[in-house]
This record gives sequence, structure tokens and C-alpha cells, in this order.
Amino acid sequence: MIKKTVLEEESKLIESQFIGERVIADDTSESRQLYDQSRFGELKDNKIRYSLVEALYLLEKGKIVVYSQKNKKTDFEDFVKKATKYEPTFWIRYCVFRDMRSRGYIVKTALKFGADFRVYERGVKPGEDHAKWILYPVHESNVFSWHEFAAKNRVAHSTRKRLLIGIVDDEDDTTYYEISWKKP
Repeated sequence: MIKKTVLEEESKLIESQFIGERVIADDTSESRQLYDQSRFGELKDNKIRYSLVEALYLLEKGKIVVYSQKNKKTDFEDFVKKATKYEPTFWIRYCVFRDMRSRGYIVKTALKFGADFRVYERGVKPGEDHAKWILYPVHESNVFSWHEFAAKNRVAHSTRKRLLIGIVDDEDDTTYYEISWKKP
């Protein structure tokens, strides 16, 4: 009886494959339900494409199984190593993503805005309304110039979003700062 329950639980996991800079799963009832409820992934060509941070979060939460292109099951540590080859700041980005998701926000990539993430207010799903913030994750030891800072703020302002900087410390905790333009 217990073994059957474990097998039943495993069959409900979303099977996915690590392909390049994405993790891809078939559009099954399980993956579609997760997408409809929480907007994990992006629907395209009868597949659901997960960003690397989304996939690791779902792997950590026990929602998906990720296979390599050689059909080998990928564990958490292997996933992080692989993802870091594609994105050198992957771990910092993941810490911020995980923290925001655990707080109830929907977080999606924001490359078209020139940012790491766009963040939706709690209860708002992409497509229903616009994101409230664009979010840049940084490690506490990182430094950027006033020009880089102004550029980030300008991107937020021009896209009618608020700028959020997520600063990750050495214990992987994140502190957020919201920055906005003020007219005197």
C-alpha cells in the first residue's frame, strides 16, 4: 500500500529535459495545471518552457524531475553546476527568485526590458495585468557605477515599472530596495 502511494506520487511529477538554457516539458495535465495556478513556465508549441531558475525552484519543491539530454536524472547540485555554465550569476538570481516566489509573487524573466526579472503584485498573473517591478539581483559585494544605476532606473521608468534591487548576502538572504524617480 505504501509503495503504491509513492509510485502514484512519482507519476504526478512533471517530467522535463534540460536542453540548452531552458528546461522543457510536454504540455500535460500536470504541467498545464501548474502553469494555470502559478504561471510557472511559458506555453509554446505544445510544450512548456521553464527558465533555469523556475526549473530549479520546481525541482527543489519536488514538482518536476529534470533529465539531462543523455536521459540521466539531474539532482539539485548537478542542476546548479550546469545552469552556472550558462549564467555565471545563476545562484544569486536563484536566491532572489526563490525568495520572491516564497513570498507569493509571480516572477518572470525580463530580458526584453533589459532586466533580470519582472515581478507581479500578489494575486496578479501575467496576462491579466502588467508587472509592478523590474528586479535586478546582485550580491552584496558587487559594485556598479552611478551610470549603471541610473541606466537601471531609467529602464524601470521607461517601462512604467518600479525598480527593485535584490541584494543577496553571504548567507543567501535577500534584502530589497525599491528605487523611484522623484520630481522636486
